[in-house]
Amino acid sequence: MEDNVMTDDATAAVLAAVGDLLPTLRKRAQDTELARRIPIESLEEITATGFFGLLRPRRYSGLEAHPAVFYTAAAELASACGSSGWVAAVLGVSPWNLALFDGRAQEEVWGSGVDVPLCSSYAMTGTAVPVEGGYQLSGTWGFASGCDHARWALLGARVIVDGEPVDSGTFLVPAGDYRVSDVWHAVGLRGTGSNDIHVDEVFVPAHRALSSDAVTACRTPGQQVNGGALYRIPFGCLHTSAITAAIVGMARGGYRAYLEQQSGRVRAALPGDARKDTGYRGDQFRDDPATLERIAFAATEIDAAWRQLTGNIDDMYALAAADRPIGPRDRLRLRRDQVRGTERAVAAMDRLFESSGGRALRPDSAVQRFWRDVHGGRAHAANDPERVYRMFAAAELAAVSQAHQP
Repeated sequence: MEDNVMTDDATAAVLAAVGDLLPTLRKRAQDTELARRIPIESLEEITATGFFGLLRPRRYSGLEAHPAVFYTAAAELASACGSSGWVAAVLGVSPWNLALFDGRAQEEVWGSGVDVPLCSSYAMTGTAVPVEGGYQLSGTWGFASGCDHARWALLGARVIVDGEPVDSGTFLVPAGDYRVSDVWHAVGLRGTGSNDIHVDEVFVPAHRALSSDAVTACRTPGQQVNGGALYRIPFGCLHTSAITAAIVGMARGGYRAYLEQQSGRVRAALPGDARKDTGYRGDQFRDDPATLERIAFAATEIDAAWRQLTGNIDDMYALAAADRPIGPRDRLRLRRDQVRGTERAVAAMDRLFESSGGRALRPDSAVQRFWRDVHGGRAHAANDPERVYRMFAAAELAAVSQAHQP
């Protein structure tokens, strides 16, 4: 592993097992794209590494690992196969989210077995109408990565009373209460199976609903039974960073594929361009100054993205461990660097792809697959830099203005 993260024997074993799996996922990446979803074999092999237990509570045989350990594992998986790493990151965050729910909901999912895949779609595209004992949920949710393999779904919805929205939240729904539409035909992240989920007037008991206000305040029902620092980190920080961790992992995979391609590549010399000392044999790209500059640019962008991502989540985890409040400025700083991290990963792959030559256009080229995948990840709602930058800058200016008030 490249990353120096805080591990114990159990988490180190997971990271080692993930590392052992990478060659298999790398070989399977093209077939994963063609299938438009990760194979069940890949999901089972990732499960066997212990990856999905990293953020699960200890009382359900989880490791409650430092988030940076989870991000490291997710990035490694994504460096072998972008689609597999993406699905692993998204499904792998779901146990952490479930741990915020009422303990009864956790028992329903994990009481008879802990390796239960949960997919998610948090956009508030559904409606939940309060009824006796719970809610009547309806709606259609898109981009539910890995939903074909899931047994439960976490779905975002507005709570509607007398036709007006009064609240919003996340609702936990078993697979038998929703249907999946196979609509995922995408340019990037083709193998993620990010299909649509449909729910038609399904009853969701109150203990399987989690208010957005409680999540924002980091005061959730699940903390009654899961008191660790991990579960006091804001959702908007931990989840979005998992998205960027996978994207940085894809950029690492593309960087590695580019180095392998360029190490033996020879530039085609056109008539009239050839120098006397080379004739028409062309030059080695590994000696090309422009290629060397692109490699250095990509490497520093990827490293910077990763250092900020893991450094910020480490700061946040330390605040949670000390039971100190995680304020708006802490959250905005993390989000500022998280969206910038995605931008850095995309910029790195763009610079590399531009000089990859015609061979990179072939369907079996790992360079172009990773290039498409980072752009696919960039389209996620968590990666809206202009919005986040404006929010951060407004908070900075407000803090200065307040400090100068008499």
